[in-house]
Amino acid sequence: MFRTTVHGLAFEDRARHLDTVSPREELLLIPDPPGGQPDDVWVHVPAGDPVGHLPREIGAWLAPWMRRGGSARVQVLKVGPESEPSWKRLLVEVHCGG
Repeated sequence: MFRTTVHGLAFEDRARHLDTVSPREELLLIPDPPGGQPDDVWVHVPAGDPVGHLPREIGAWLAPWMRRGGSARVQVLKVGPESEPSWKRLLVEVHCGG
């Protein structure tokens, strides 16, 4: 288990989804298909829209692990105000395994 921020909120109007999520809510984690660079793990709202991705240092090991069958789930800890930098607005907790 670890905590991290979600990156990429500033692109493609993804931050608009922050109005629909709240602390303790479970979101979806979806790794990029194999062979792509960078190797990101994307965070999606339950309806399926992407919010952003986990930091690249995490995606580099988590995406291959998930594609090999590892399971991970993510829960919202904090949604920050618009005045915060985009890469700090969404704090999540990731649980690997079980």
